[in-house]
Amino acid sequence: MKATQFEFRQRVWLIMLLFWGSFGLYAVDRVNVADWAAHRIAPANPASQLLVVRLVFAFSAFLLLLAAGLRTWAAAYLQSTVVHDAQLHAETIVADGPYRYMRNPLYLGGVLLAVGLGFLASRSGFVVIVAGLTILYLRLMGLEESNLEREQGESYREFCRQVPRLWPSLRPRVPSGHLEPKWRQAFFGEMFMWGIFVAVTWFAIALNVRVMWWVFGVTFALWIARIIYYKAKTRAAAQAG
Repeated sequence: MKATQFEFRQRVWLIMLLFWGSFGLYAVDRVNVADWAAHRIAPANPASQLLVVRLVFAFSAFLLLLAAGLRTWAAAYLQSTVVHDAQLHAETIVADGPYRYMRNPLYLGGVLLAVGLGFLASRSGFVVIVAGLTILYLRLMGLEESNLEREQGESYREFCRQVPRLWPSLRPRVPSGHLEPKWRQAFFGEMFMWGIFVAVTWFAIALNVRVMWWVFGVTFALWIARIIYYKAKTRAAAQAG
C-alpha cells in the first residue's frame, strides 16, 4: 500500500477534504456519535446521558493532547520545515526522540487526531474520518518508507527490523543519536494541533459549540499564516542557495 507523489504533495488538502466530507455527513446523519453512545448506554436517564457525553469529549480531548504532544516531540527532532514540506526527504534516518520507539510518530499522531476529532462528527462521519485518514496515512507511510529504503539501503532496512512501524515500543529500540531537540520551531509548526486540543477541551468542559468554533477559526487562521511563513522561508533559502 503506497501513495502516489501527487497524494504526498497534496496530503494536507486531502486530509482537510476528509475532515470536511466527514462533518458534511451531518446533512444525512444528524446523530452525533457521542450522543448516540450516551443514549445506548443510558437510554432512560438524561443526567447519565450528559455525563457520558462529557466523558466521551474528555476522552477526545485526551487523545488530541497525545496527538499534539507526540507530533511536537517528533517535529523537535525532524524539524517542522521537513514535516510540512511538499517534497519527500530521504537524506538521513532520524533515530532520536520518539523515533527510537516507532518509525512513524507523526502518522500515529495523525491517527489519534482522527479518532479524537471523530467524536465531534456524526456516526457515519466518525467511520469515514477514522477509516479514511488511517488508510491515507498507511499509504503515505508506504511511500516514505520505500523512498528511504531506496536511498538508505541496508541501514534503513536494519532500522526497520529494530523499530516498530506505528505501534510504539515500551523501550527505546536503538541508541540515541544525540540530536538536540528544537522545541520552539516544533511548537510553532504544530500550533494547529494545540489549537484543536484547546478547542475540544473547552467544549468538553462547557459544551459551548460557539466558543469551540471561534477557537477553531483562530487556529485555522494561524495555520494559514504558518503555511505562508514556511513557503516564504523555503523560497528565501532556495534563492540564497
